[in-house]
Amino acid sequence: MARTVKEDEYIQKRNEILDATRQLIYSKGYEQMTIQDILAELQISKGAFYHYFGSKQAVLEALIERLQEERDQVISPLVQDPQLSAQKKLQGIFEALAQWKTAQKSFLLAIWRALYSDDNALFRQKWHTAAFKQVPPMLATVIRQGIQEGTFTATYPEQSGEVIFALMLTLAETQGSLLLSYVHKADEGLLSHVEQTIAAYTEAIERTLGAARGSFQLVDPQTLREWFTYSGHNV
Repeated sequence: MARTVKEDEYIQKRNEILDATRQLIYSKGYEQMTIQDILAELQISKGAFYHYFGSKQAVLEALIERLQEERDQVISPLVQDPQLSAQKKLQGIFEALAQWKTAQKSFLLAIWRALYSDDNALFRQKWHTAAFKQVPPMLATVIRQGIQEGTFTATYPEQSGEVIFALMLTLAETQGSLLLSYVHKADEGLLSHVEQTIAAYTEAIERTLGAARGSFQLVDPQTLREWFTYSGHNV
């Protein structure tokens, strides 16, 4: 029992540090935030901080791992829902992920800026590798269901899951780069470019699945406009 209590206390304190860091990244940006900011926010010593994390980057990595867990929690219930067709499951995944991202737009942009800095190239590769172990198998489950239902004609569901996730990831990277470059501007030309890019990726996903054209909408127009409207937060 004592060991369990200590483990619970450790997890609780670690999560408190992560929560505080998340707010600081949201308000200041990762590059501007210092370990001293975290110490001041939580009123803890440097020794207490290093008991849980060895560096500022270690906190960033833990936050991204938490985001991966949140992402999987968004996807998993849809994959496991016995009432939904494969087409509705996959469309539901696209919609749920878009809503999840929109709800924490400024924080995700700040994380994105940090993740795609040159200093984090190695961790970014580790993150991609971990993500490919987690998401494509869930997509493959949906694809197999769609093949059984006759709405998808893909020959290789496991590999198709990997291809679709690679497309989703590349699209997210493209959107993230554009957002970081143009976050202070209202640019209709940019928005049109992004809409065309999303349409191309949607078509590629439908062809990978062997689904009818128009089966999916990766991002609805309103959500897209919300993303490409500057929110006023520091990113």
